[in-house]
Amino acid sequence: MLLRRLMLLGACLGALFAAPASAQDRVLNVFNWNDYIDPYMVQRFTRETGIRVRYDVFDSLETLEGRLSAGRSGFDIVVPTNEPTFSRLARAGGFRPLDRNLIPNLRNLDPVLQRQIASSDPDNRFGALYLWGTIGLGVNPDRIRALAPDAPLDSLALLMDPTHARRIARCGITMMDSAIDVIPTVLRYLGRDPNSTAEADLRDVERALMAIRPFIRNFSTGGAIEAMAAGQSCLAFGYSGDMIQAGLRAREANRGVTVRYVAPREGAQLWFDLLAIPADAPNPEAAHAFINFLLQPDVMASITNHVRYPNGVPASRALVDPEVANDPAVFPPDELKASFFTIGPVPQAAERARSRMWARFKAGR
Repeated sequence: MLLRRLMLLGACLGALFAAPASAQDRVLNVFNWNDYIDPYMVQRFTRETGIRVRYDVFDSLETLEGRLSAGRSGFDIVVPTNEPTFSRLARAGGFRPLDRNLIPNLRNLDPVLQRQIASSDPDNRFGALYLWGTIGLGVNPDRIRALAPDAPLDSLALLMDPTHARRIARCGITMMDSAIDVIPTVLRYLGRDPNSTAEADLRDVERALMAIRPFIRNFSTGGAIEAMAAGQSCLAFGYSGDMIQAGLRAREANRGVTVRYVAPREGAQLWFDLLAIPADAPNPEAAHAFINFLLQPDVMASITNHVRYPNGVPASRALVDPEVANDPAVFPPDELKASFFTIGPVPQAAERARSRMWARFKAGR
């Protein structure tokens, strides 16, 4: 994680110093997920436009929403997930409508995916699809089988069944630190509607999570990449691309650690991350230029190669490395996608109840 952060910082500093003197007042402030862009594309953007990039990262939707809800964030580009964060902020007036005349490359986006996102962003008015993926399990199969040979590696029961979690705990379990992302999947595992806000369903979710709480080593979202790659954890609940990145880093380190991403057979939550411009963005023209730059097929292909998440530009697929393009964990086959589910917005009262429950769960009481 530290190495990747340093690479990203170096790329952004390179972009800063590459900018011509006459463009020093043209600055783009980006707030994106950690490990979620090819840093060399940041350099290229500055080279081609003369716009410097100040790049900051977050690793949970709660962090992003908190910064934007406070107002005057200073960011020109943010990358929220369509539900519930993007749709909630859009309804609250948190985003500037996209000027399509400034983003001709919007025509490159997949119309099928755009229609799916329209339930969160009617008429695709405020967001441009960036990357998408699922939430599931990162597993170290060798270490898990050594401790729990009969545990199902393709099921959420691997994590949610206390019998399995108790045995696996010895090699480390990491839970992503996000009630927004975890609760819908637990509801699905329990056979409930992932969008349920019923008090009885939330109590059942809490009971299920509390049953495995003694076996969770740590709560981390972005940090799960390094924990899995380094062998500090053998099971993590996290984002698909993060777990695939963990596997790549483990192979590069060549220390006998294997990490695989599993979309659980009970169904994985499908999400879409959108490029959006905050309503009070100080440099909206630079933001439009950045979105237009990113939506070029060769740029999106480079990003997918780097972060192992599929993107929303179909023409990029032919430019993606064959190893990535043919990886079903990155580009899931249709039969697997049939089990995926999406979530909708949650009323504010239900969101508060979920947050209180999550705090109890983390505290273990």
